[in-house]
Amino acid sequence: MKVWFGGYTSHDSKGIYTANVENDGTDIKLINIKNTVEVERPTYFQLVGDLLFTIIQKDDQSGIATYRIKNGEAEKLDTYFHKGAAPCYISVDPQKHLVFTANYHLATINVFSYDKNGKLTFITNDKHEGHGPRVEQDQAHPHFFDETPAGNLVSCDLGIDAVDFYKLDDNRLKHLARYQMEKGFGTRHLTFSPDGKTMYIVGELSSQVNVARLNENTWEFEDIATYKTIPDDFTDHNGAAAIRISKDGKFIYISNRGHDSIAVFKVLDDGKLELAQRISVFGSFPRDFNWDKAEKYLVVANQNTNNATLYRRNSETGNLTPIQKDISVPEATRVLFEED
Repeated sequence: MKVWFGGYTSHDSKGIYTANVENDGTDIKLINIKNTVEVERPTYFQLVGDLLFTIIQKDDQSGIATYRIKNGEAEKLDTYFHKGAAPCYISVDPQKHLVFTANYHLATINVFSYDKNGKLTFITNDKHEGHGPRVEQDQAHPHFFDETPAGNLVSCDLGIDAVDFYKLDDNRLKHLARYQMEKGFGTRHLTFSPDGKTMYIVGELSSQVNVARLNENTWEFEDIATYKTIPDDFTDHNGAAAIRISKDGKFIYISNRGHDSIAVFKVLDDGKLELAQRISVFGSFPRDFNWDKAEKYLVVANQNTNNATLYRRNSETGNLTPIQKDISVPEATRVLFEED
């Protein structure tokens, strides 16, 4: 098992790093951190088998790239470049051989196909329009583009406080529905309950998480409740970032950049949330975190302090216990476990 880290390359980072996972029979530890892929600004990436899909930037061009990972080495297979800012999110459907990206600065959501050799082909995109009331919402800013449990597509747009649903129809994006958030919410990422009937949406600008029911047949939505991810008395700047749900659907985890914590919520029987824990990330600006397949361990990356923290997770209470701090990783904004 390995843990992969990617992020900015503004200072010391050379791209994507890997850490080996050492198991002493009681707990794990991350060791032997090394630069595995030299690539500029891999702020988000995905692994599918031996293929790596990553955001990339080179000079005044940006886009996505594919690599084949073999025996710990990376071979570049293909790139798709465009002018302007790089995407901020990338996801992959290995069954349909599709890649989806969201571009925050260009206000686009994009669809590509790929073949077994990692060759990328652009299919279609859509450009969002609009703005919100806050200074960060000067225009549309898609921050997430991925698949729903029913196989549709969903985007989160920070600039227009919206969750939009699409269907890829005849190689075009057909808009299906919109769940409009309150103004200034700053819609960033979302996750779904295991049954696909509830979505949990994190607002970067509001430091909130919204719980909503959805029906992907009738496209009806029900706003259930909204919760703060930070304490009421915290007045410094904070931006909520990543959100994940445990596979049993019982716990929600959200990272806070500013408060520098992970908020853990218990999912109640009625779908509402109850705060279970807020725990320090022992660093600054935790943009992403992830866990192993068994969800026994969680790793968070702290972008501004060039370190990661490893926790043991209690599946009964949802609580996190730190077991390794100050893991040296430069400028990391993405974390991913690779398991056999």
